Amino acid sequence: MEATEAAVYRKLASRQKDKTNRDILERIAKDEKRHESIIAERTGRDVRPFALIVFWQIMLARFFGVTFTVKMMENGEKRMASEYRELGLDEIAEEEEAHEAELIELLEEEGLKYLGSIILGLSDALVELTGALAGLTFAFQSLNLVALAGLVTGIAASFSMAASEYLATKEEADGRSPIKAAGFTGIAYISTVFLLVMPYLMLQDTDPFRYGFAPHEQALGLTLAIGLAIVAAFNGYVAVARDQSFGRRFAEMAGILVVVSAISFAIGIALRGWLGVEV
Repeated sequence: MEATEAAVYRKLASRQKDKTNRDILERIAKDEKRHESIIAERTGRDVRPFALIVFWQIMLARFFGVTFTVKMMENGEKRMASEYRELGLDEIAEEEEAHEAELIELLEEEGLKYLGSIILGLSDALVELTGALAGLTFAFQSLNLVALAGLVTGIAASFSMAASEYLATKEEADGRSPIKAAGFTGIAYISTVFLLVMPYLMLQDTDPFRYGFAPHEQALGLTLAIGLAIVAAFNGYVAVARDQSFGRRFAEMAGILVVVSAISFAIGIALRGWLGVEV
């Protein structure tokens, strides 16, 4: 494990353009290499890094950022601290629990600076569009109309949210770029929009009442499932990157998503009957 993580940190350091981050990762790599040497001396065995894990961690860093990958690795090592102590390797245990954690906290990554903007775009799109789709589904009961209305609403809202985030960030003057903040918010919003509308586009040729549900009901069910999957994936990332509770955040966002969808569902049925819409 120590040999593998030393190799991962070296590769991560070599890919860093930011000197501060590169120095931090190189220091952690040296610590891991020293831990490996201590254990090798105790056991009389030399080992090689596990190439597949090194490759996997580098891929994770490319897609989810360096901070996410480093914290995920260190969370695994914290669980090993008690075993190190049982072996009399107190120095390694203490460093894994404290020293490296302090270094990781110094890591500065642009994606995490704009995490608030991403959360804003993603959560807004989830709550607003899922609610809108639920209402439209039972108002129109037509996949084409719901997909059209959902896309128009979602795309327009993504530009509106991006513009609002641009103005808010400009007023806050907290060192973040208003343009980048707006970009992260808009991209998160519109990506979520397309994922949520996708079932309405994919089920166009579905046989009526297949599986016991009408096509528009199947599409709404898939949209809700996709929404919950997005909530789970995103909160899993945040839980690791920011050391926050996954269960509490997931329950909160999932609860809001379900409640808003249920209310919108009822409103859609009520408005359909009140306005006499027949499609």
